[in-house]
Amino acid sequence: MESGMPLSGGQRALIRESWQRLSGSPEQHGLVLFTRLFDLDPDLLPLFQYNCKQFASPQECLSAPEFLDHIRKVMLVIDAAVSHLENLSCLEEYLCNLGKKHQAVGVKVESFSTVGESLLYMLEKCLGAAFSPEVQEAWSKLYSAVAKAMQRGWETHPEGD
Repeated sequence: MESGMPLSGGQRALIRESWQRLSGSPEQHGLVLFTRLFDLDPDLLPLFQYNCKQFASPQECLSAPEFLDHIRKVMLVIDAAVSHLENLSCLEEYLCNLGKKHQAVGVKVESFSTVGESLLYMLEKCLGAAFSPEVQEAWSKLYSAVAKAMQRGWETHPEGD
């Protein structure tokens, strides 16, 4: 996986340490992330439908068992990235395919920046004082690499613009 600015050993350590602090309750932290995502971009809510059911509000979506399953999957993807910091390229094909799946349900490439903002917000809220500028920079680099790999899924199937 190409990464314009590879993570230093110190940045990998910061990511692992901060992620370890959050490992006890991934669903709870995922709820913080998605609550922030819907606050920043309420237009993303209609993309989440289960059994053809539209959610009337972010709160209804955030409490649906199917959505909680989605949160668990998102947190597992983050966990996989953290587990493979030394060799993110082994996740390239998986992340590209994940990008294709997101494109197929109507996610726009532009939404990745909002998701990144929401991820950093969640880390800041859940880590508190441990969320230093160095931790923020390390996570920003990691998220950027993951998002770029997912966006390559769009490149193989361009949007019909």
